[in-house]
Amino acid sequence: MSSVQIMADKLAEDTFTVMAKTGDDRFFMEVAKVIGASSTTLEEAYLTAVRVRMAERRARKFLDERLAGRAGEDTSGL
Repeated sequence: MSSVQIMADKLAEDTFTVMAKTGDDRFFMEVAKVIGASSTTLEEAYLTAVRVRMAERRARKFLDERLAGRAGEDTSGL
């Protein structure tokens, strides 16, 4: 993993911590804007790390719902 990816991954993890504590699920966009003002390379890596985490959480929710017998319900509002 490159140093940019390592930094982006840590920033994404820290961002999710703040999002969980504040309830602001769009905070990552503000962070991306701050990063992008200085480095588009880091911004892209950061947004990728954020999207991967979001996708993983959606997939885990889907798996949990499947196990609970609710996977047939509409999950488009995630």
